[in-house]
Amino acid sequence: MKPRILVIRGGAIGDFVLTLPAIRLLRENFPRAHLEILGYKHIVALAEGRFYADATRSIEYGALSRFFIPGAELPEELVEYFASFQQIVSYLYDPDRFFEENLRRAGVRHFLHGPPLLDDSAHAAQQLAQPLESLALYMEEKAPVLFPSEADRQFAAAYIERAFQGIPGPLIALHPGSGGERKNWPVAQWAALGDALFRFAPSVRLLLVGGEADRAQLAHLREAWRDRAIHTAVDLPLPELAAILERARLFLGHDSGISHIAAATGAPSLLLFGPTDPDIWAPLSGPVKIVRAPGDDLSQLPLETVIQALGEALGGG
Repeated sequence: MKPRILVIRGGAIGDFVLTLPAIRLLRENFPRAHLEILGYKHIVALAEGRFYADATRSIEYGALSRFFIPGAELPEELVEYFASFQQIVSYLYDPDRFFEENLRRAGVRHFLHGPPLLDDSAHAAQQLAQPLESLALYMEEKAPVLFPSEADRQFAAAYIERAFQGIPGPLIALHPGSGGERKNWPVAQWAALGDALFRFAPSVRLLLVGGEADRAQLAHLREAWRDRAIHTAVDLPLPELAAILERARLFLGHDSGISHIAAATGAPSLLLFGPTDPDIWAPLSGPVKIVRAPGDDLSQLPLETVIQALGEALGGG
């Protein structure tokens, strides 16, 4: 019978991508194990059947809340589920260790608690892998890597062909949002960057990507660049979005989960950082150029600085 390993990872998209090097350590050192991830289904789909995970399960399951109540009566189904794993690694916030204690009551014997909150001691990927050192697993490759499936890549090729109706030219992807307003360069500045972008790459096909929270910014840019070859992609499944970004000549964005996905596919990236520290949070994958705002305030980042960085990234300056 195969040994079974469970990684429990909540958090946002970027948090999950930054945990991939730790999961890779487990995958490569226990290649015959059944490795499963418990997390947000739309996020952990990036790993399911794509090198890392043999299976995934949704963390958004009401009965799971019982495991955060000390001494609670535990659902039999989940008791059997958790007890079936020889090793569990959890990154859930559990300051009072109620979750851990209930897992042990369920029969879990080997449990590792990963850091749910990170500090400035090392890059996030390194901090997330440190608990595995107790298993004599030491991370050498800190850069997250995504492995789109053949079906993902076929979808990406067809999607781009359909979106731009066969128009040729380099593909540039842009995500104008992030998880917080202070992490965003003003959308008016992105719009103003268009003159330089289309000068450096006159035949560019521009893909604007984002989620529901980015609709206003995406609409602003689409209107500003309405005479160009532009397509807007909102709320694409993350594995398929990864395969699309893998094909980009350049990705433009901020400190965001989408930026981490782009970099992890190897897409060259130009990322604008404000209040967050790139030494801790910047992607380590692929060719990534970071532009840091003066005083960590993106509203103060000059357009000319980004134009220069864009020209260098595209070989036009």
